[in-house]
Amino acid sequence: MRRDALDGVRSSSTRGDAVSVVEPRPVVFIVDDDISVRESLELLVRTSGWEPQLFGSAEEFLQKPRLPVPSCLVLDVSLPALSGLELQERIARDRATIPIIFISGFGDVPQSVRAMKGGAVEFLMKPYAEDVLLRTIAGALIRSRVGLEQQAERVVLEQRYASLSGREREVMALVVAGRLNKQVADELGISEITVKAHRGKMMRKTGARSVPDLVRMAARLTDS
Repeated sequence: MRRDALDGVRSSSTRGDAVSVVEPRPVVFIVDDDISVRESLELLVRTSGWEPQLFGSAEEFLQKPRLPVPSCLVLDVSLPALSGLELQERIARDRATIPIIFISGFGDVPQSVRAMKGGAVEFLMKPYAEDVLLRTIAGALIRSRVGLEQQAERVVLEQRYASLSGREREVMALVVAGRLNKQVADELGISEITVKAHRGKMMRKTGARSVPDLVRMAARLTDS
């Protein structure tokens, strides 16, 4: 796994001049009630170039504000009060861009099945091989980056759609459904010239370059 894919530093050149864009370091959240485990993981994560953040309980982690950077969660299954599996359920929707890597000292098959069904990327047994954990974290951080990018794209799409007038939305729905301008005009009871005008404005506002592009945007907007 190339580290430069995760270091958060990208370079581009414009007219021969190198321009470096520095992004925040990926964060690895570590939740374990065993301080020796936390400290060991902290050192491993930090020396691998990522930013570790430690928590002794699920409740402490929940108090941490969400960060708009690639991140993952290394989570112990057995925690006091709120368990690791319960924490997974708690953050399933509002922190979906934080992949979870479970670690456990007990070979509990039902727990591992429940964790994986809940979307965990891995369920590792203690003692685990450090290289295996590092590869898993690297993959989880890439997954988190992609999720954040898709989330940002979704926000832009929603803003563009919100800028459409009611009539432009009606035209968009019919165009996406495969209707021709004449058919759209007949269904809406307006002239074909008016349809073309609304369609042009709708395409500009959404940023769609073609009808297939518009169809893909509509599909993204309807995704749950």
